[in-house]
Amino acid sequence: MSVLVFTENWDGKFKKLSFELVSYATKLSEIFNTSAIALTIGAVSDDELKKLGKYGVAKIIRANGEGLNVLDNQTWVNTIADIAEKENASLVVLSNNITGKAIAPRLSVRMKAGVGSGVSGLPLSTEPFVIYKKVFSGNAFADVLIRSEKKILTLSQNSFELIEQPGEPEIISVPVTLEPGLVKTQVKEVQKQSGKILLTDAEVVVSGGRGMKSPDNWGPLVELAELLGAATACSRPVSDEGWRPHEEHTGQTGKIIAPNLYFAIGISGATQHLAGVSSSKCIAAINTDKDAPIFEAARYGIVGDAAKILPKLINAVKEIKGK
Repeated sequence: MSVLVFTENWDGKFKKLSFELVSYATKLSEIFNTSAIALTIGAVSDDELKKLGKYGVAKIIRANGEGLNVLDNQTWVNTIADIAEKENASLVVLSNNITGKAIAPRLSVRMKAGVGSGVSGLPLSTEPFVIYKKVFSGNAFADVLIRSEKKILTLSQNSFELIEQPGEPEIISVPVTLEPGLVKTQVKEVQKQSGKILLTDAEVVVSGGRGMKSPDNWGPLVELAELLGAATACSRPVSDEGWRPHEEHTGQTGKIIAPNLYFAIGISGATQHLAGVSSSKCIAAINTDKDAPIFEAARYGIVGDAAKILPKLINAVKEIKGK
């Protein structure tokens, strides 16, 4: 038995998310007294792969071949399942991001494995195998029992700490030959955002709602984000009104994020919005309404007008940074 962790790469580079997965898989392997094996698909340099070795994996597998450079659910699932079988992996770990959500159900059918989706930590017990996860938009936890011999877990972003266990993992390249016509996905155009911190990658997010009153009042919010090295975001009403771009919309119908710190400025905290940000480690809210639902989710809250509070907050940050 072994634990196989699928570490997605972006143009041959890993993000913090990948290292969280490896840390989690390594701890899982220690619980089951086995080894953790990392798998990535596509062209990744040895130097980049060695970064995964800082978090305890014993082996790193690089699967590459014509047709694998594009996310195609069927081909990626076949590749992961084949390698899981060769490595005798009864536990497969993926991220609970868009890729993981697309792959896990197919992989479950292929491997005849039970799925624990969006898990938030290590198993509560191994016999029986019980894992816990957030439910009802993060307002409750559920214990999930998985009875199958093989198991697939998708880990919620930012729910497990990075644990360095430096080693010298074995790096293996596995060439993959796909059957003609198997790849059904074609990428016709690629548009990349540049010059901004990606919302889904940001450690700190500064977000505004209708309480900002006007798009003309967004300057201080953007300034605060720049000082903190943060990404900017907004609630759905703001993007619907055209005050901010739609790609900044967070919530159940927008981007689901899990930063270390989330500033909710002028956001009331509707259920749909909280569903997308409830995994944030810390929420700090500013709102004129002391009864706003956002304060129930926030660790820190200020009741007051954002137009008056933001300049003071910006000055405080500048003072700390010596600017």
